[in-house]
Amino acid sequence: MNINKIDLNLLIYLDVLLRECNVTRSANKLNITQPAMSNGLKRLRDLLGDPLLVRTSEGMKPTEKALRLQPIVRKVLLELEEALQPEADFNESTSTRVFRIMASDYAASTVIPRLLNRLREFAPGITLDIMTPSDVTFHDVEAGKIDMAINRFEELPQSFHQKSVWFDTFVCMMSSRNPIKDHFDIDAYLAAQHIWVSKTGFGVGVGMDPNDVQKLGWVDEALQTLDHKRSIRVFTRSYHTAMHLALEQDLIATLPRKVAMVNKKNPDLVILDPPFDIPKIELKMIWSPLLHHDASHIWFRRQVIDVANELKAQTKT
Repeated sequence: MNINKIDLNLLIYLDVLLRECNVTRSANKLNITQPAMSNGLKRLRDLLGDPLLVRTSEGMKPTEKALRLQPIVRKVLLELEEALQPEADFNESTSTRVFRIMASDYAASTVIPRLLNRLREFAPGITLDIMTPSDVTFHDVEAGKIDMAINRFEELPQSFHQKSVWFDTFVCMMSSRNPIKDHFDIDAYLAAQHIWVSKTGFGVGVGMDPNDVQKLGWVDEALQTLDHKRSIRVFTRSYHTAMHLALEQDLIATLPRKVAMVNKKNPDLVILDPPFDIPKIELKMIWSPLLHHDASHIWFRRQVIDVANELKAQTKT
């Protein structure tokens, strides 16, 4: 095939069509008419000698050739868009830019308050738009709709840029009235009632099953290696809720040290090391290759790491 015959717009059409698998939605995404999108699909079929999308009982589905082409086309378009990004200086003191961040409850409780204080001092015109993991998809990050996601990730698309923010250990938080605080060993831990806090990822969460250890996360997996299981009384997706519930005399919250330190001066709470080993967790920030060379984004990433280093120095793990 002569590459000179390929219209760049057709690659854009193909990229959107294979993500949406729907002509009408693809047309809406690109702000063109449905007939124009249908014509684009016809031209692509003629050019590539393949139907690309076929109608099934479950709607339009990509062919094998389309599935092979999809990551290649996506990579080419991302690299081209990145190369064409305009270069510009960035003055944080006068900028009115809005940075959109997906932050887990853990990140929002630790990094964001200190980051906001730094921005207030050095970049008073900058606004933060904080989103939750359920508000965002990997596609939003890849497309540059979200400037950054800060969370704990097990698997990431290879196209993303990423940087470790910190590693954190776990602690146990309980009421100062809880009698087990004075003889806190593994037997006391297992005899207690516990608050579980989710390891949030992208997408809307689902209800929890106390018997599904693989989905319960680090604390319960660590207990399983010791042939132990804790009694979970409350499931929550919020660290602030967990810390508030820990004020109850008979409940324990096992949570990352840096988020627990938010309440370290509360006389009604006690923070103790867990009576068994729990692997460290890693907080990461990720961003799109489309934003990697943007001057304002480079500056912003540096601020996040600077405040993270300040917090690490205060709460050594």
